[in-house]
Amino acid sequence: MNKKIIYVITLLLFMALVISGCLKKDIPQKDTAQCNTESFTQQTYEPYPIQTKTINGTDYLMSRSPAGKYGGTLVTSTIGEGPKTFNSWNSMDATSSQAADIMFDALVSTDPYTGEVYPKMAKSIKVLPDKKTYIIELRHGLKWSDGKPITADDVYFTWNTIIFGGFGNTSTRDAMYIGDELPKIEKIDKYTVKFTTPKPFSPFLRQLGVPIAPKHILEPVTKQGKRAFASFWSSNTKPSDFVTSGAFKLKEYVPAQRLVYERNPNYYMIDEKGQKLPYLDKYIILIVGDLNNELLKFKSGELDTVGLRGTNVSLFKEKEKFSDYKIYNLGPDTGTMYFAFNLNNRKNDKGKFYVNPIKQKWFNNINFRHAVDYALDRENMVFNIASGVAAPLFTPEPLSSIYLNEQVAKGHPQDINKAKELLKKSGFTWKKGKLYDKDGNKVEFDLYTNAGNTERESIGVMVKQDLEELGMTVNFKPIEFNTLVSKLVNTNDFDTVIMGFTGSPLEPYGGKNVWYSNGTLHVFNMRKTPEENKKLFDWERQLNSLFDRASLELDFDKRKALYEQYQQLIYDEKPIIYLYSPIRITAIRNKFGNIHPTPLGGVVHNIEEVYINN
Repeated sequence: MNKKIIYVITLLLFMALVISGCLKKDIPQKDTAQCNTESFTQQTYEPYPIQTKTINGTDYLMSRSPAGKYGGTLVTSTIGEGPKTFNSWNSMDATSSQAADIMFDALVSTDPYTGEVYPKMAKSIKVLPDKKTYIIELRHGLKWSDGKPITADDVYFTWNTIIFGGFGNTSTRDAMYIGDELPKIEKIDKYTVKFTTPKPFSPFLRQLGVPIAPKHILEPVTKQGKRAFASFWSSNTKPSDFVTSGAFKLKEYVPAQRLVYERNPNYYMIDEKGQKLPYLDKYIILIVGDLNNELLKFKSGELDTVGLRGTNVSLFKEKEKFSDYKIYNLGPDTGTMYFAFNLNNRKNDKGKFYVNPIKQKWFNNINFRHAVDYALDRENMVFNIASGVAAPLFTPEPLSSIYLNEQVAKGHPQDINKAKELLKKSGFTWKKGKLYDKDGNKVEFDLYTNAGNTERESIGVMVKQDLEELGMTVNFKPIEFNTLVSKLVNTNDFDTVIMGFTGSPLEPYGGKNVWYSNGTLHVFNMRKTPEENKKLFDWERQLNSLFDRASLELDFDKRKALYEQYQQLIYDEKPIIYLYSPIRITAIRNKFGNIHPTPLGGVVHNIEEVYINN
C-alpha cells in the first residue's frame, strides 16, 4: 500500500481517538467545558482482498466481507426536501447526487479502507510508461437493470459525449482540463477503452469515479440538446423508467417523504458462497425536515442509522449499553463549513451591479475581511453548537487531508481588539456603537444560509452576534435551499453566505471548480464569460497556477508543497473564512451484519454487503 495513503488512514483514526476523549456532556459555557474521556467504537476490520471471479463469462467482483443472508430493509435519512433530479450527470446538490449515484457504478472507486483507487466496473487498468496513456478493460458480462449488456460503448458515450461534451453539470469536465485541453478517449474493442492525457496528470484515476451512463437510453436524449438532457430523468420520472447499474434501483419516490430502492438482480458482486449481492431487499432513505426530526425518527425506531451532533452525542452514548445500537467515531468531517464574501465587482447583463458598490469596497478591502475573521469566535461555535464534538477550522482542506498545511490549520484565537485595529487602518469609525466607513456609510449587509439546516442557522446567529460586537449590522436571512443555490451560482445577488463544501482528504484537485477563477463553484467571485475571466485578482491568478502545477506534478512531496501554498493563500486573502469541522459520530442498529465503518467511507459504504443478522 502507498505509504502516503497509510498515513492518512492512521491520521484519521488518531484524530478520531483524540477528539473522542473531549466530548461534552451538555452545552457548556465558554471556557468552562470539562473533558469527558468516554471511548467510542473504533473499527479494526481487515477486509478481504479485492478479487475478481469469472463465472460463465461474467467477471464478478468478490465481496470483501464474510457471507451474509438475504432479506430485510435498512432505513437511513437525508435532510431537506429530497432530490431535485435523478440525472446523476446533471445534479447540482448533494441530495440529488446521493439519490442518483446509489443506482449507478463507475469505472473506479476509492477503497474506503485504504484510500487507494481500485477498479470497480473496470476489470483492469494499465498505465503505460509515458504516464499519459491508460488502457481500461471493462468487466465482461455486466448488464444494465433492463438486461442490456454494459460495454465500452457506454464508457465512451459517458466520457466523450456527456462529460467532455459538457452536458449537465460541467464540474467533472472542468476538473479534467489540462491547460486548455481535455483527455482523449478511444474505443479499442467491445470491452476496452484508452484514455490519453496531454501531459502526465496526477489526479486522473480518481477523476474516473463518474457513474457510467446507459448509451442506449441517453444517447437519443443528448441528440435533442443540452436542455432536453437536463430535464431527463427528473424527480417526476416513473421508477420503472430508470435503467441502472448499481446494487439498488429505484422502486418508489414520494416527494418530501421517502426514496425506496430495491435489489438490482443484475448486480455484478458475489460473496464467497457465490451468492449474488446485495443481501437487502430494500434500502430506504427517509426525507426529514431537520436534524431534530431525524433524531426523533431514530429514537422511535423508524431509522436504522443516524449522524449525531452536539449534545446528542453524549446523551446517546450514555444509553448505548442499554440500547439496540452502537456508536462509531469516524473522525473529522471530510466537508468544510464556511463564511464567504461576494467579491464580484461587475455588472449583470442588465447593467446592474451584482453587489452594491458601497459594499463592494468593504468586501474587497483585505483589512475588512481579516477583521471579520478575527471577530469570529470559533471556539464558542465548537462549544455551543457542536458541544465540543468539532474542531476550529482555518483551511479549505479537511483536517484529515494528507495535503493539510499544518501551520495554517493552527489558525488564531478570536481577537476583537485586533479586528478593530484593522478596521481603523482602513478608515472605519464608530458612532454610538455602529460601524461606518470613511465615506460615512453605515456598515450593514445581508447574510444568507439554507433554511431548515439547524446547524447552519445556529452558526448564522453566532456570526451575526460576533460581527455586531464590531458595530456591523448583519441581516441574517435563512432561505430555501434552491433559492440560495440560484443566488450563489446564477444571479449572484448576495452579500455574504454560510455554506459548506464537500471535500476529500486524498485529493484537493477535486476542488478546482471552487478555486479556479472560472470554476462553476467559484461562488465568491463568479464569472459568466471568458471576457470576465480575464480580469482577475493577483491571488486568483496564483490559485489558477498552483492548481495547474499541482495537477502535473507526480512527486507527492512537491505536490503537497504546492497545495500547502494554496491553503496559505486562501488564509491570507480570506475570500472564504472557514469556521469549524464537525466530528462524524454515527449510530447504527446492532441487528446489521458486515458493518465496517471507516473514516473515508462512513458507516454503510458497503451497503451491498450489509445484511440483517438476527
